[in-house]
Amino acid sequence: MEKIIESLISMMNGIPAELIVFIISLMPVLELRGGLIAASILGVDIWKAIPICIVGNILPIPFILLFIEKIFEVMKNTRFVKLINRLEAKAEKGAQKIMKHKTWGLFLFVGIPLPGTGAWTGSLVAALFHFKLRDAVLSILGGLILATAIMCFISYGLPYLITMIAGR
Repeated sequence: MEKIIESLISMMNGIPAELIVFIISLMPVLELRGGLIAASILGVDIWKAIPICIVGNILPIPFILLFIEKIFEVMKNTRFVKLINRLEAKAEKGAQKIMKHKTWGLFLFVGIPLPGTGAWTGSLVAALFHFKLRDAVLSILGGLILATAIMCFISYGLPYLITMIAGR
């Protein structure tokens, strides 16, 4: 993931660091996790990076929760049908992990930073499997808070600890 982020940063050379962090946080797959790594690489202060990454990651979520089924329905009649089938298969795979514990499953799915998890996929699962909107939103927001804490430690805390230990 770090190599992808570094290449995105170099492609956006000249753009303010905070805007790069925001754009990366908006992207599926990278999301908040990638945004915090980018912020750390770019030297953005952690307290500035956190709200930028959270807002960037949250922005697409209401659209996914409210409109993705209609969008998929329309796109299935276009040349994007294979993409839609892949996205639905990904949601199905994620749903198997989530549906066992519903709200808590969605919270953990979004919150634990593993490949293929996150707010985008969690929202897709919640929408396609008809979670109550309130439950979905609360689980996703809670998961984002957990992911933020974990990724702040990985992106900022570990490098600081390593620097402190190496400096002794």
